[in-house]
Amino acid sequence: MHKLFSRANVPEFLQNRRLRGLAIMTAGLAILGIVLSFLLNWIFGIVILVLVGIGMFGVFNTMAEIGADTAQYISDLSYRIQQGEQESLIRMPPGVMILGTSNQVEWLNPYLQRYFDDQNVLGRSLDTVDAELAKLVATTKPETLTTVKWRDYRFSMYVQPDFHAVYLYDITHYQLIQEQYDDEKIAIGQIFLDNYDEITQSMTDQDISNLRNYVTNELSSWVQQFDMYLKQLDDDHYFILAYAKSLAAIEADKFKILDTIRESTSKQNFPLTLSIGIAYGDPNLNKLADQAQSNLDLALGRGGDQVVVKAADQEARYYGGKTNPMEKRTRVRARMISQALQELMNESDQIFVQGHTQPDMDSLGACLGIRRIAKMNNKTCWIVLDQEMVHSDVQRLLDDLKGYPDIAATIISPEKALEKATDQSMLIMVDHSKPSITIAPDLYHRMENRVMILDHHRRGEEFPENPLLVYIEPYASSTCELITEMFEYQSQEGEPINKVEATAMLTGIFVDTKHFSLRTGTRTFDAASYLRSAGADAIEMQQYMKENVDSYLQRNHLIELVEFVNEDMALVAGEEDQTYDPVTAAQAADDLLNMSGVDASFVITRRDDGRVGISARSLGRINVQLTMEAMGGGGHLSNAATQIADKSVAEVKQQLLDILNHADDPETVEQ
Repeated sequence: MHKLFSRANVPEFLQNRRLRGLAIMTAGLAILGIVLSFLLNWIFGIVILVLVGIGMFGVFNTMAEIGADTAQYISDLSYRIQQGEQESLIRMPPGVMILGTSNQVEWLNPYLQRYFDDQNVLGRSLDTVDAELAKLVATTKPETLTTVKWRDYRFSMYVQPDFHAVYLYDITHYQLIQEQYDDEKIAIGQIFLDNYDEITQSMTDQDISNLRNYVTNELSSWVQQFDMYLKQLDDDHYFILAYAKSLAAIEADKFKILDTIRESTSKQNFPLTLSIGIAYGDPNLNKLADQAQSNLDLALGRGGDQVVVKAADQEARYYGGKTNPMEKRTRVRARMISQALQELMNESDQIFVQGHTQPDMDSLGACLGIRRIAKMNNKTCWIVLDQEMVHSDVQRLLDDLKGYPDIAATIISPEKALEKATDQSMLIMVDHSKPSITIAPDLYHRMENRVMILDHHRRGEEFPENPLLVYIEPYASSTCELITEMFEYQSQEGEPINKVEATAMLTGIFVDTKHFSLRTGTRTFDAASYLRSAGADAIEMQQYMKENVDSYLQRNHLIELVEFVNEDMALVAGEEDQTYDPVTAAQAADDLLNMSGVDASFVITRRDDGRVGISARSLGRINVQLTMEAMGGGGHLSNAATQIADKSVAEVKQQLLDILNHADDPETVEQ
């Protein structure tokens, strides 16, 4: 308030100062004139002296009057300011409350009193008067304007701890407008029937019509329930339009429409699943539509039967994905991918193929398969591998490959590959799609516009931006299975797959299916049969899969540390100061599933690189993929993992337990 004493607000005071300066200047000139007058003529000097005296008397008298007027003006202005401050506290909209040192209410203005109705609050503790408001005051950051909800109102709250003062400004009206605006933002979605074509191939026209009508009716009822708009674009494709409020409601409902349609159609022996991609948060409808399509692609890439809700530059939210992916791919698709791969190879001067860090037999076997396909097409293919970071089974295979000089010569280090790469080269990433876990990140960045993805894991958010070709089939047992299917569509003039390549690829399938016990379909056995006929040696497979004594003892030691969570989950946490090989941890997780009553297992160990890794396995009833994704990892419903930096084993264990014991969202773990 005291800032009101500015020059603009007290012009008389300003004039007084100026007159004083003028008076001093005038007096000085008068004295100089008197002196000069006496020097010229003493009579003339006396006359001038009298005149100056009379003038100075008038000037000083006027100054005195102006000073008195200015003092009166300042006194009146101070009084008005004081009155204004008092009236502001009493009548202006902001509520003001003064608290004592013991948090008792010492004073509040009439504006704030009306929110307490007729309740007498003076002298009483705020905790007794209103515990909710007391909590808000205690938790609000001091001297920071914060929006809070109190009772049915919205306030901007400001707390001054030095004066024990609390200021509340009612913004309910504006907040409701903001909430309405947020609720009415547009969300765009696409619905795709995952396996509609496969199911309807063997159905009569009448059954197809009945199925189509059933799905459309169910979806129509669903969108009406949540006030959305539905438009059928094709037999297996729908478009939805919704407000953000409706999107929040269906997310709270966990998209039960997926379960409704899947369970109902399963009872009629034609299980139909849905995939949905929904985008929100962008005022540009074109960008919103593109994001919705991208989200649908992500849902399909993860195996279907799920929903992906995502805004641009934000993390995706997943719903569904609780069932094992069904074997829905066709040989037609395998042939198309094989032909597309052949064309891309012919357009490239050389091929680079690489798996993930800490490569397993499926990863290296897939690399050998791609090298053979490239050779069938008369193309040079380099296998990028860091031979210092391999497990014992992969090392045994590498030792055997020394007997095949033409193959061994094509296995190069990441540094050598980076030297050889050109703008016309192509990079094929096998058994993974995350650039962050690829063997040669620098090579990926050098060739990120010339990348192909071949993988059997569910696609995650981290994904190359502009791949040339993507072949992700979560329904396949392994990447080696996918590549094996491509051999029959290659040129028969080229040299066929040899014994060591067939053995390596069959070992990859054997390891990833846990001896053909998990994630196997008819196509898996077809691929295994082909590789066996191509010379795959079962005895060599056993040699590759043998483990050394140290690994065996470490695995058994980890199993001895087992504890149980919710009776059906086994959890192992290794020692903080002991490092374990990731393969050993994975083998321990596999072995724990052999225990009676164990449906899922989690093994937490410190890795050689300093990070804490989790190997997660399940028999299918519990979705370990969603659990690992919640911790930054990924994988399959029954086989997943993650690596976490800058945390201890105990901290990672507690984080995992918090997720497994999360009571409010059982779908995070359970089917």
